[in-house]
Amino acid sequence: QKESSGGAFYAGRGVTKTPTISHAKGIFFWDTDGKRYLDGSSGAVAANIGHGNERIGDAMIEQAKRFSYVVRTAFTSEATETLSRMVAELAGPGFDQTFLVSGGSEAIEATLKLARQYAVVTGKPKRSKILARMPGYHGSTLGAAAITGDPDRDQMFGPIMRIMPKVPAPLSYRVPEGHDLDSYGDYCANELERQILAEGEDTVLAFVMEPVGGVATGALVAPNSYYSKVRKICDRYGVLLIFDEVMCGAGRTGTFLAAHHWPDALPDLVACAKGLSAGYTPLGAMIAPNRIVDKVVESGGFLHGHTYSGNPLSSAIGVAVLTELVNQNLMENAQRMGVILRQKLNALKDRSTTIGDVRGMGLLNAVEIVEDKATKAIFASSRQASYRVSEIARDLGLHIYSRRAASGKFGEWFMAAPPLIISEPEIGLFMELLKETFRIFERAVR
Repeated sequence: QKESSGGAFYAGRGVTKTPTISHAKGIFFWDTDGKRYLDGSSGAVAANIGHGNERIGDAMIEQAKRFSYVVRTAFTSEATETLSRMVAELAGPGFDQTFLVSGGSEAIEATLKLARQYAVVTGKPKRSKILARMPGYHGSTLGAAAITGDPDRDQMFGPIMRIMPKVPAPLSYRVPEGHDLDSYGDYCANELERQILAEGEDTVLAFVMEPVGGVATGALVAPNSYYSKVRKICDRYGVLLIFDEVMCGAGRTGTFLAAHHWPDALPDLVACAKGLSAGYTPLGAMIAPNRIVDKVVESGGFLHGHTYSGNPLSSAIGVAVLTELVNQNLMENAQRMGVILRQKLNALKDRSTTIGDVRGMGLLNAVEIVEDKATKAIFASSRQASYRVSEIARDLGLHIYSRRAASGKFGEWFMAAPPLIISEPEIGLFMELLKETFRIFERAVR
C-alpha cells in the first residue's frame, strides 16, 4: 500500500505536517485532535461568510438533487441565470454581463481573451500587449502568470510564456526617497503612460491591476488620485482597464466591488472569485459591459470557455452566498469591523518591535513584518519570519495567511482578513491570539 503523498506534493519535503480539519462553524474550525482555530485570514481570503452556513448547505443539496451539470453551450439553468444577473446587478451601472468560471485564474484569463477579441473585431488587431504592475499577482495559469509581477515566477516559467511589460505599483510603506504617498502615486501613474508610449500606444491592449492589493502587495491601497489618473490615461490611449478583484471583490472591502470606492475610475472589465462562493465551491466570474460583449457576440461569439463554465451546482451555491452577503448586511459589517480591526492592529504595531506597517480597507488588511522598524529592513530569508509568525499563530489556534513577496524583495506580511461575519468580541479574541503570537516571535528573534 502506497503512502499518500498529497501533502508532500503541495508543501514539499521536510515541511511540518499540516493539521487535518474535522469540521468548521462560523469563524472557527477544528482539527481531528479537537483543537480549535480562529480563521483570521478566511483561509486564503476566500471564506467570506464563514464556515458551516446551513443555508448554503441546503442550497447545495437542493441543486444536487435536481441536477449538477449541463454543458453551457447547449443548456442553461435557473441557478446560472440567477447568479449571472445577481452579480451584474451588484456590480452596478456599466456592468451588464457575467461569464461564470471556476476560479480567479480562469476569470483573469477570460478578461484577457475578451479584451483581445474585442480589439480584433473592432479593427485594432495590433493591440496585444497587456500591462500590469510590479509587484502584483493575477493567478497561476500561464496567461495570468505572464501579467503577474514576480521576478521569481518569471525566471521559472518565463521560457514557456510571454512575459508582459510591467510598471511600478504605488507601494505605500516603502516609498522611494524624494516622494510622499501622493507624489509616488502620481509617479507610478505617469510610468503607466510612459510605458504605453514606449510600447507603442496602438499595440497596448489593457492595463490590469488590483484596486486593493492581495498577497503580492499586502492589501495595498493607493492614493485616491492614482485611480482617477490611471482611468484617464487608459481612456487617452484607448487601453482597456481591468480590475483584478479576485480577492478584494464580493464585499471584502465594504462594497461589492472595491472599484465602488472610486466611482470616477471604474474599470472596463472585472475579474472576481474567492468571496463569490466564499469557499463553498470553486467559482469565479468575469463582469463585462454590453458595449464590449455585444461587439464580440456580433462577430460570432466569445472564443473561450471551460467544461465547468456556468456550472449549475456552483451557481446555486453562489446565489446562496450572495443572498447571505446582502441579507445579513455583511458588506456593512466589513466596513465597521474593518475600522475596529485596523485600530487594534495599529495599537499592536505601536507596541511591537517587528510590525512595520498595517494597511488595508474593510476586512482586507495586511500586517508587514520587519527586522528594524527604523530602517524598514526585512529579516534575512533564512529566518522565514512571516512563515514563522504564522506557525506560532497556528500553534496558538489562529490561522493567518502569510507571504514573502518575490523572495522578500518587496517585503513580507500576513493577511488579517477574517470572515465578514466577525463580531467585535471575536476581533478581541483574534487580537489576544495575535498579541501572544508576537510576544513569542519577538522573544525568539531578539
